[in-house]
Amino acid sequence: MEAVLATLRQRQRDAAGRAPRSLEELRADFVPADAIHPIPDDVRVTPTTAGDAPGYWLDAPDVDRTRVLLFLHGGGFQLGSLTSDGELAARIGRAAGMRVLFLDYRLAPEHPFPAALDDVRAAWTWLCAAQQLDPRASAVAGDSAGGGLAVSLLVATRDARAPLPAAAVLLSPTVDLTCSGASMTDRVGQDPISTPELLKRLASDYLAGADPRTPLASPLFAPLSGLPPLLIQVGTADLLLSDAQRLSSAASRAGVPVTLEIGDGLPHVYQLDAGAPEARAATERIGCFLRSHTAESDSSVPLG
Repeated sequence: MEAVLATLRQRQRDAAGRAPRSLEELRADFVPADAIHPIPDDVRVTPTTAGDAPGYWLDAPDVDRTRVLLFLHGGGFQLGSLTSDGELAARIGRAAGMRVLFLDYRLAPEHPFPAALDDVRAAWTWLCAAQQLDPRASAVAGDSAGGGLAVSLLVATRDARAPLPAAAVLLSPTVDLTCSGASMTDRVGQDPISTPELLKRLASDYLAGADPRTPLASPLFAPLSGLPPLLIQVGTADLLLSDAQRLSSAASRAGVPVTLEIGDGLPHVYQLDAGAPEARAATERIGCFLRSHTAESDSSVPLG
């Protein structure tokens, strides 16, 4: 991981002295990890439309195609795609023995809150209704902004009294758009990726004037009772450490089974750094969690 951290710190220094770039350039060049890690050649990638948004089925060899992981990428609600996060999604699917639906939800600032969440909710409805997914054989996972969207999906689905995924995996989730966690200040010297100013700007662009304490935008402020088991992974070198810690505490108080794993010295969404042993170990733990919390489907018919 030291080599990864060195790469991230150098990139942060280089960015500090660079002229501002357009959103199109930022999206085209978005590298949230130490490098872009391609989806392995043995993973079948199939485009689809999930509800109202484009997406991709990711099928590693020998996965159970009746068990589905809905994966929501990070990128501050403005960036991110199959290119940036597809390898991580496919790796988790392989470890869990599940096929993955990778969703290309709409991005801010062109499509502010609640557009992304609307796409995620529509995709979940599509899975359950049009695809006849057994919710007991499903889970949702997300990193960073995608982790926040995953929690918002659970809250909105519970409130609608609709079937919930059986479990959720949240990697450095963004769940407080007030940016008020203690780590937003006390981890500034350790985080090699983000700055408070960047995170506040991304939150503002996504909210477009909405109250940052709106529960479906900042699910830390939502009632959390009735949610399925959560696995939360975060590193100590992350401005969003407090988001993960406070979410874990709030969910536990609400009676939700929660496993919080904090990696000492690890950066934001360290699981993306495919070559790092810490990322591989985290992926295996995620796979075990998903296997233990998702049931075999009653259907023998693969989705898609």
